[in-house]
Amino acid sequence: MVQSFVFSPLQENTYIIADEATREAVVIDPGCYTQAEKEQLAAYIASQNLTIRYLLLTHAHLDHVFGGAFVKRKYGVAAYLNEKDQPILDDVPTRCRLFGLPGYELFERDHNLAEGDVIRFGKTELAVVETPGHAPGHVAFINHADRYVIGGDVLFNNSIGRTDLPFGDFDTLLQSIQTKFYTLPDDYIVYAGHMEPTTIGKEKRTNPFVTSER
Repeated sequence: MVQSFVFSPLQENTYIIADEATREAVVIDPGCYTQAEKEQLAAYIASQNLTIRYLLLTHAHLDHVFGGAFVKRKYGVAAYLNEKDQPILDDVPTRCRLFGLPGYELFERDHNLAEGDVIRFGKTELAVVETPGHAPGHVAFINHADRYVIGGDVLFNNSIGRTDLPFGDFDTLLQSIQTKFYTLPDDYIVYAGHMEPTTIGKEKRTNPFVTSER
């Protein structure tokens, strides 16, 4: 079960993935910025009787980590992030000041995420793939059983993640899309970090930045 929330002035998609059989769940990219948004996230978790097992981060840009400290404290869980994004996480307070976004609460990365890892909760498995380009330590989470990707800021509906931020690289991002996303079957749903979901097949056919080579 995939539940999404649109949070913060930057309109970021936060996801809760729940195992329906056991009610175990993970929070991915908590962008909840205001207290009201944090309460909305917590209210949903309580209403569904979910047990949060992990905090997972596709990458560490500020709009994806606003609620990281809240989720860690509220649910007593560890934060998982690829080690190459540690400098970006460290720089979030500075970025918040530049954007005029006060109130960010620091938190630490507890565990690394790397290519080939599998996150298990209940009967659900999420395969981890490294997808750099938008950020050096960017990862995506693939649920092969239910045929979807939690893709962060890699591939959007008719768009792609920006690469003009520090550590971004356009060619690397295109390679990530071609080798990690476009190798999946066309019917896989892509739940991205912004905008509405799309599918692998649709983006292969119509994405103006990177269409399928087939």
